[in-house]
Amino acid sequence: MRCPYCSSPELKVTDKRKSGDGIRRRRECLKCKKRFTTYEKIEKSELWVIKKDGSRERFDREKLENGINKAFEKRPVSKEKIDKMINEIEEQLRKKGRKEVKSSLIGEMAMRKIKKLDNVAYIRFASVYREFQDVNDFKLALKQVAKN
Repeated sequence: MRCPYCSSPELKVTDKRKSGDGIRRRRECLKCKKRFTTYEKIEKSELWVIKKDGSRERFDREKLENGINKAFEKRPVSKEKIDKMINEIEEQLRKKGRKEVKSSLIGEMAMRKIKKLDNVAYIRFASVYREFQDVNDFKLALKQVAKN
């Protein structure tokens, strides 16, 4: 690392803090005395999803967000709670330490978490995820929700 002002390699760290998904360091050049901030970001390993048909694709957080956000559309649940839930799902997937996960695992994790927040959103998500074909599928899901 070199000073961005004078290119000197003589630097000292004056402050170090955790930030989001990395580390923020405040540095001072020992030659020109100017200060600057650097960020170290933790690189996440690639995660692959094995779909129902056996094909593989990269994990796409945006795809998960879109599906969950659609389920919570016009529901009285804050965006912060929804984002926290999505972060927890992604974190749990990465903590498993596998490079590949089945789409069914992601769907089931999402359904469990959605059910804790809002039953209507749960039914909406389940209807798409489980590919409900008729009213009987909805009735069955409603009975399960009412039972809990």
